[in-house]
Amino acid sequence: MYRERLVATPVTSDNARQLQHQLLAYHDFRQYRADHSLAPALAALGEWQAERLKATHEDLYEHPAYRPGLVFLLTDLYAPAGMTRRDDNVDRVFPKIVKWLPDHLLDTLAGLVELNHVTQRLDLDLIEQLDLMGLEPDRMDKDAYCEAFRAGDSGQRRRQIALVEQVGGQLDRYVRNRSLGWLLSMSRGPAEMAELEDLHSFIHRGYRAFRAMDRVDALIDEVVARETQVLEQILAAHPDPFKLTASPPRTS
Repeated sequence: MYRERLVATPVTSDNARQLQHQLLAYHDFRQYRADHSLAPALAALGEWQAERLKATHEDLYEHPAYRPGLVFLLTDLYAPAGMTRRDDNVDRVFPKIVKWLPDHLLDTLAGLVELNHVTQRLDLDLIEQLDLMGLEPDRMDKDAYCEAFRAGDSGQRRRQIALVEQVGGQLDRYVRNRSLGWLLSMSRGPAEMAELEDLHSFIHRGYRAFRAMDRVDALIDEVVARETQVLEQILAAHPDPFKLTASPPRTS
């Protein structure tokens, strides 16, 4: 929808060029996905994977010190869905983003865009593989999921986890800035007037979730370690790939 604006916007730094590159690639993928015959099946796959993530990290979900940050990590970063309006808005305001945002924030935003792209591309690839197997996501079991998973790009799976670690760590550093909460509160009205409430809500959710935690880095490290273990166990055809051997993290 806003591809021409992305292409026409002049960029002067490596981070701005990287963001522009990621936005263009993600924009083209979203157009491709919207016309894909199997796209309606993505919702069922998303629900299945959300339940798997909750089961894998059940102890963290139940711990008040970790739950807000974990929900943000897994809902907004690791398994983003339903963000079409937010993504369109980023494309729309790209000229203002590269003009007004600090350059180091452009790097973080580029990582977030790449993470969304990688995650959704992997989901579509998995749906395509399930279709080749004659299965629909709502009839999928653990074994079928893992078989379809192994047929995909393991390098991109590892990249997905690495991006969660990278972007999560960067966002954590930014929310430690005391002025950010005040700026978010003051900018809510202008964001709504500019039809950027989805993007503003995303940033505000991350701010509230991470600001309330003392050790976000411990949570990110634990999630990355667990998801890496699950990934390697699936690839190795482990009989119980979602069973974790690591101990729960300490909260102090």
